[in-house]
Amino acid sequence: MDQNQDFAMESPSYSLRKSSSSTIWPVHIEVRVLQTATARFDTIRNTVHQYITTSFSHIYLPSTLQGWEDVPLLASSVDRIVASESSCPSTSLPIEQISLQIHVYQPSDVDTFEELASGNGRGDSEEVTAANVCELPSLAWEGLWESLIYSDDIKSKLLDYIYATVVFSDANVDFNIVSWNRVVLLHGPPGTGKTSLCRALAQKLSIRLSDRYPHSRLLEINSHSLFSRWFSESGKLVQRLFSTVTEMVEDEDTFVVVLIDEVESLTSARAGAMAGTEPSDALRVVNALLTQLDKLKHRKNVLVMATSNLAKAIDTAFVDRADIVQYVDLPPREAIYEILRTCLSELVVKGIIANTEVPSLAEAQLFERTATLKLNGESDLEQANGDSRVRLRNIALRLLELAHMCRKTEMSGRSLRRLPVLAHARYMSALCVPGSNPMFNGVQHGRGSGGTDIVAWLEAMEYVVADQMIERDRLQR
Repeated sequence: MDQNQDFAMESPSYSLRKSSSSTIWPVHIEVRVLQTATARFDTIRNTVHQYITTSFSHIYLPSTLQGWEDVPLLASSVDRIVASESSCPSTSLPIEQISLQIHVYQPSDVDTFEELASGNGRGDSEEVTAANVCELPSLAWEGLWESLIYSDDIKSKLLDYIYATVVFSDANVDFNIVSWNRVVLLHGPPGTGKTSLCRALAQKLSIRLSDRYPHSRLLEINSHSLFSRWFSESGKLVQRLFSTVTEMVEDEDTFVVVLIDEVESLTSARAGAMAGTEPSDALRVVNALLTQLDKLKHRKNVLVMATSNLAKAIDTAFVDRADIVQYVDLPPREAIYEILRTCLSELVVKGIIANTEVPSLAEAQLFERTATLKLNGESDLEQANGDSRVRLRNIALRLLELAHMCRKTEMSGRSLRRLPVLAHARYMSALCVPGSNPMFNGVQHGRGSGGTDIVAWLEAMEYVVADQMIERDRLQR
């Protein structure tokens, strides 16, 4: 099978055209290789393929595969094998209906960025950090893609877009007839994970396209640093920076993702410059950026991603060049539940919360539809401790209610992930002295099992959210 067919199979539309009885669904298997591994990647790939096809009757999505440690080659070479996702709507697929897309990769353990400095061109000592460059895949960003939770299918939409550009590029589609710019713009409120999504997508592409591009790099442009104190120098700084990008993409074995964070810093001032309310240097910056984007669009191995908190301030010519303009909203209740569930699960794993099961969203929604118990505080929950199923239901319902509170407060994903820290800082530390805080009277602290009971954590986070609602009202007065 050639590469064109490979990428065609990865597109959901390809599978949906086939009858349901004969559909072969692509399933992406990501194989993370140990730093000490010496086996060839193609040998590992073939061994993984053989192991999966002979050891599993079904694949659950997403899931971390087990049992491969019994295969000597894999035990000495592999760190983790994950069945990540498929275009199939089902979470379980029989092995005979699966086309395995196996991606073998070895993440870099260097988590530092290389800084690209750019001088002002006048012989002066002034230099600015124009951009940071990171080799991909990076061990520091492992799990970032999975941690990002959105209300709609933003992540798969972006992946499908990349696959489409690869198919069109491989087919040598005439740019004069069908055109695309390899530019994606994510916009929305602060703290919704736009920058993290760009980094996670870059990491994911470095894994998914590793057969085609052995090397990948992420270049993050520091938009604020590209404005020089010297008249007319800012436009030249942009040109010099993109000359570096062009040099990177000259290597056809390297895939380059360019991230322009807070792109409005570069593109918002052109209208003001033309009206005379902004310096003319701003006009040169925007023109230079648009010119460089037009040059890059003919390169097969580059993707430009931009983020903005102020979409209305972005120059319309830049917006017009974006193939995808995606709004990233504050998370809805369901997404908030999943974010909080992953936070609590992490604290359980680390022993901060006593060992307990945190119900999945699907379980919580089922409990919600069938719930008959009233949640009147910790007394009800404590009475349910003898019945693990009832206790699980009450934890799920209480976490759903907490998610509802967070939605009313319009908390961003960034705020949600720091909620456990604030809960511990403001309320949980009192539990170090038993009985010192009457708010948690009657709650089992669970120290014998290695952590505090999850009920106390849920109540502490409820208090933090209530505090934030009060502070927000004061701020808006």
